[in-house]
Amino acid sequence: QVQLVESGGGLVQAGGSLRLSCVASGSIFSINAMSWYRQAPGKQRELVATITSGGSTNYADSVKGRFTISRDNAKNTVFLQMNSLKPEDTAVYYCQTNVVLVAGVARPLWGQGTQVTVSS
Repeated sequence: QVQLVESGGGLVQAGGSLRLSCVASGSIFSINAMSWYRQAPGKQRELVATITSGGSTNYADSVKGRFTISRDNAKNTVFLQMNSLKPEDTAVYYCQTNVVLVAGVARPLWGQGTQVTVSS
């Protein structure tokens, strides 16, 4: 079974930090860009950050300078280091990528989500 599993969410005070992790597992041949999205209650899901297989990154304006995305290609893992957290960062965070399976089939994958709550 091919899947993405996130971890690292939790409750933190404003100004604090959290580090999210997302591991891809299964019969994967290659992984393309990996991204983090978030969805706050009553709002649409939004793209937070993306990292290509070569390490190029892009961030939403709302998190630039505070969040850092990175990846470990050998471990099929992507990270999101979140610093200087604000209450408006409260959301469910989702990992997303597109993989090519060993069988040669391309598939989009989403994780199950991890809750991040920032108290004021």
